[in-house]
Amino acid sequence: MYRAARESVDTSESSTEPDTDSPAAPAPPRRGWRRWAMDTRPLRIPAYRRLWSSTIVTAVGSQLTAVAVPKQIYDITHSSAWVGYASLAGLVPMVVFALWGGAVADTVDRRKLLLVTNCGIAVTSLLFWVQAATGLGSVAVLMVLLAAQQAFFGLNSPARSASIARLVPTEELPAANALGSTVLQTGLVAGPLLAGVLIPVIGLPELYLVDALALCVTVWAVFRLPALPPLGDGPARRAGVREIVAGFRYISGRQVLLLSFLADIVAMVFGMPRALFPQLAAQTYSSYGEGLALGVLFAGIPVGAVLGGLFSGVFSRARRHGWMVIGAVVGWGVAVAGFGLSGNLWLAVAFLAVGGVADMVSMVFRGAILLSAATDEMRGRMQGVFTVVVAGGPRLADVLHGTAGSAFGPRAAAAGGGVLVVVVMLALAAALPALRRYRI
Repeated sequence: MYRAARESVDTSESSTEPDTDSPAAPAPPRRGWRRWAMDTRPLRIPAYRRLWSSTIVTAVGSQLTAVAVPKQIYDITHSSAWVGYASLAGLVPMVVFALWGGAVADTVDRRKLLLVTNCGIAVTSLLFWVQAATGLGSVAVLMVLLAAQQAFFGLNSPARSASIARLVPTEELPAANALGSTVLQTGLVAGPLLAGVLIPVIGLPELYLVDALALCVTVWAVFRLPALPPLGDGPARRAGVREIVAGFRYISGRQVLLLSFLADIVAMVFGMPRALFPQLAAQTYSSYGEGLALGVLFAGIPVGAVLGGLFSGVFSRARRHGWMVIGAVVGWGVAVAGFGLSGNLWLAVAFLAVGGVADMVSMVFRGAILLSAATDEMRGRMQGVFTVVVAGGPRLADVLHGTAGSAFGPRAAAAGGGVLVVVVMLALAAALPALRRYRI
């Protein structure tokens, strides 16, 4: 299953066969326009189909809560600062528990871990509803519930992502990642829009209840997954600090894994311009209407990512995963630079959409590398670090771009960040050959 030209990658797993209840027969070759459409081969596998179906529900439902919490906090405090503090209250436990959750996912049955954590997320959503329905009006309670929910998410995400490699063949990992990423990006667009429609109709408390009820579907889908215990017959391990440290040692000893993380850090920290959107909407694009400009700027990247997913058949069968990551990060940098240089709103949004396509390609192949280049006993920890990088990178970018935007202007900050992404990524690719040489 592995056709390798990989540097420093251990492929001596006990088993690399996917765990499926009844694997489907190979799909016939796709011809004509179908080669451009999303590659849906992984959906032929019942177990993966259940996991993916549960993602559809949570992708939209989680965004309902993501909109409801800051709105409720603002309604109570009338302070954007408190909204920001709440974001930090959610980030810290998510980072801590994602790292620990990755180690846990490598030592227990991942299906059981998914069941426990999904139930935990559902209970916190139900408690969000209770506090809102009773009119408690406590910011402290909201922040505690948010911290608990993000802790459960941190435990859940590594196990969910690491399970994919046990459910689908290695050659279909890019397609599986494209399917999952497309659903998540669609949730980023559809969820807030749905929340905006539902709040005036059913009220804010019921928004939490809808999310809690939707999570029951997720729990049922996970319950029907096959058992996913650790592979091999070695002694049972405990998920502690030693296991987390071992995960970081594993990354440092495998250049292709390290570079896959660095590629995302470079792209997001230097190139994510979302902190500049309010200033651009108020100044550069004010003639279009500040509200309209702000809305379409925030929608640009997710819409592009969804389009990239829908046409992922173009790239999901590529074998040179390293080059796909390099090309995608460089493409993201070029698109962000073009966005910064654009004085026209619709041209700027078009560049953001192109960046969204590039980000989708990068996400698909970075995820595939992490799943295929790591042994199963390390996949949970790799996904834990991946969760932290994906969540933390854009927040660091907000600080960097916000500061640069105030000092040099938002367009110069965005364009400069895009150029920096291109330069740094090309320098890394030239200096360290592992990513260029990686293929399946």
